[in-house]
Amino acid sequence: MKLHELSPVPGSNKKPKRLGQGLGSGHGKTAGKGHKGQKARKSPDIRANFEGGQMPLARRIPKRGFSNFRFAVKYETVNVAELEARFEAGAEVTPEKLAALRLISCPCALCKILGDGELTKSFTVKASAFSASAAKKIEAAGGKAEVL
Repeated sequence: MKLHELSPVPGSNKKPKRLGQGLGSGHGKTAGKGHKGQKARKSPDIRANFEGGQMPLARRIPKRGFSNFRFAVKYETVNVAELEARFEAGAEVTPEKLAALRLISCPCALCKILGDGELTKSFTVKASAFSASAAKKIEAAGGKAEVL
């Protein structure tokens, strides 16, 4: 394939809507903006939540309570069933290996092993955290659960 042979997929390139090109075009006269009003002007510079000067909804509603979302520790989760399917018996499971298999997004991410599924192979699993059932299943299968 050469540069001069490249062309866009049929139907992907659409011509721009030509506004104000006469009544027969379907976009003539007011050019799809309706009659008068703030949005019909040259630069309708209004925010998405603007309510015409009325006190906006986000400011009318009372603010109460405390949200922990900014301070909560976010773990990426992996179930023991996924370890069973993806690793050989006796393997050492680390965040680097989990990231290589795309079970977690990045080796630096906090990873928690959860106990969903059955485990028959023994592993040495190194992770940031373990659920109680996951740790029990790993040790019952003859493996080790090490907290990093």
